[in-house]
Amino acid sequence: MKVLITGGSGFIGTNLVAFYLSREVEVSNLDIVAPRNSEHERYWKQVDLLDRERLQNEIHAFSPTHIFQLAARTDLDETSNINRYAANIQGVANLLAATKSLPSLERIIFASSLLVCKNGYQPRSETDYCPNTLYGESKVLTEKIVRGAEDIPYSWVIVRPTSIWGPWFGPPYKTLFRLIAKGIYVHPCSICINQSLGFVGNTVYQLHKLMEAPDEKVHHETFYLADYPPMNIRTWTNLIQKTLKAKRIREVPIWVLRILAILGDLAKLAGWKNPPLSSFRLNNLLTNSIYDLDPIVVGELPYTLEEAVQITVDWLYKNGEISHRENFTHTFQ
Repeated sequence: MKVLITGGSGFIGTNLVAFYLSREVEVSNLDIVAPRNSEHERYWKQVDLLDRERLQNEIHAFSPTHIFQLAARTDLDETSNINRYAANIQGVANLLAATKSLPSLERIIFASSLLVCKNGYQPRSETDYCPNTLYGESKVLTEKIVRGAEDIPYSWVIVRPTSIWGPWFGPPYKTLFRLIAKGIYVHPCSICINQSLGFVGNTVYQLHKLMEAPDEKVHHETFYLADYPPMNIRTWTNLIQKTLKAKRIREVPIWVLRILAILGDLAKLAGWKNPPLSSFRLNNLLTNSIYDLDPIVVGELPYTLEEAVQITVDWLYKNGEISHRENFTHTFQ
């Protein structure tokens, strides 16, 4: 097995590279930016998906048996020009063109997004799209390019990661852990919210199991990636608070959060890229987002919620993301 990961310098990609290195699988990371984990630099080639010739040359030189296509522009900042998400559109087309004549290749997993449908919308089929952002629209085009490709000699799978968290993450969930650690995160009063979220260690395991599953179970299929069963947000955040030994989380009325969200919107307009709260994030927080994970082909997940929170807290301490603590109960690369 030879695994090539485009976007292996990103959040999920960093964990996926570590997963395969721990299993002594030969790995190559093609990414436009350097790895988040400096220990992965020897496996990195600086490649832009939009550079079709360089992309093809690097893929053919490595000759992978399996490819994870994770590289993408993932922010929601663009509101006027979808072509600025070209990596998600033309980049995927370039990858398909580069791999059609690759005799060693057995399967590609293409990463899409749950935002091919707006938050709270329950699609009737895998091609029932309802995006409300340009990023979501770009991922719809990602899927359409893959589904419409002809004469592909290998198996392919589309995955839609839900809200994933854990070591090497960024906003908004790293911000959430920091707010809880500082004692300034609050619960909305009298609201029970359940969502399909995923710990990155479980997400990586799901990706691996999908990569090695028989063709008849996964070929041309679309899978959401999340932990199961769905998570109660209050239970999760209370567990984070207890693991951090932080102040007890207080409750506030919804109208207070809506005011704070509007202030966050204004701060974003003024140039603050990631305020702790915005109207978009608040609506996501208050929406019961539960996705159909069938057909499940990966079985039992390796990490419980308690283990996942502890691993994440230990990583935050170890990397100086929150105030230092000397002892760690878990390790996670």
